[in-house]
Amino acid sequence: MHGKPIVVTGGAGFIGSHLTDRLLEAGEQVIVVDDLSTGSRSNLSLAERNPRFSFRACKVSECHDLESLVASAAMVVHLAAVVGVEQVMRSPIRTIETNLGETEVVLAAASHSGTPVLLASTSEVYGKSSQPEFSETDDLLIGPSTLGRWSYACSKLMDEFLAMAYYRERGVPVRIVRFFNTVGPRQTGAYGMVIPRFVDAARAGRPVQVYGDGRQSRCFCHVADSVEAVLRLMKSPEAVGQVVNVGNDQSVEIRELAERVIQVTRSASRVELVAYETVFGPGFEDMRHRKPSLKLLEHLTGFRPRRTLDEILNDLTGS
Repeated sequence: MHGKPIVVTGGAGFIGSHLTDRLLEAGEQVIVVDDLSTGSRSNLSLAERNPRFSFRACKVSECHDLESLVASAAMVVHLAAVVGVEQVMRSPIRTIETNLGETEVVLAAASHSGTPVLLASTSEVYGKSSQPEFSETDDLLIGPSTLGRWSYACSKLMDEFLAMAYYRERGVPVRIVRFFNTVGPRQTGAYGMVIPRFVDAARAGRPVQVYGDGRQSRCFCHVADSVEAVLRLMKSPEAVGQVVNVGNDQSVEIRELAERVIQVTRSASRVELVAYETVFGPGFEDMRHRKPSLKLLEHLTGFRPRRTLDEILNDLTGS
């Protein structure tokens, strides 16, 4: 892709900043567009020293030269979105309007120039499905509209439908990535992300709060593995028009995760179970298990994330 820049929306965020660093390391030009609503300029401290990097401090929809920016790009990686369950529950209107509106603007601009788009989606779209592992072609089971919990999943699912519509109707080369619980350096616990929240509490000697009964399980993927998968999908012609899971497929129960964080940080903290209703209000629903099938990712890229949970925790805690 050398020669034309790569535009990364949300590039000052957790995943976006790591992707930006890797692209620059590979010799690419990178233009980040980010309004810094959840991202941080400090995440780009390494990138800022690179002459092939430039930054636009604005929302995508307020970028005055978006059309020409997209037209001149080799690809747009669209990561900008409202993230974190706590933000979703607190600001459902902003969640829906941001996730849909910013994606629509990116896809419309790309349709005028034929610029490829890689769209970040989420494992949340699988909803309440009880499948032992989630495959990209599975039916989806979303909760009722009366529960705000599902507004994020639905907004990202509509992003996917919109992207696929632009692919089929207007020929935009679209790739869609469903991220599963990506973790690593630069991730903040401010928006409810579980591992940094646990680490912060353990280091401070506070109770490590586990929501619900703690028996729900998740798979955690190191951000370096997620970025590697994205880089390979960006280069894969077969990935155009595809939805692809990106994550680790090694599960851990959340209570066990909390206990492992306490152990790794050598903390005197204890695990404290907290009812969902106490944190999120009445009627909150959570999925019990969330494990990706990685068959398609491996088929398209020859890659599957392999960093273990121990490696992730050691990286986050400096152990």
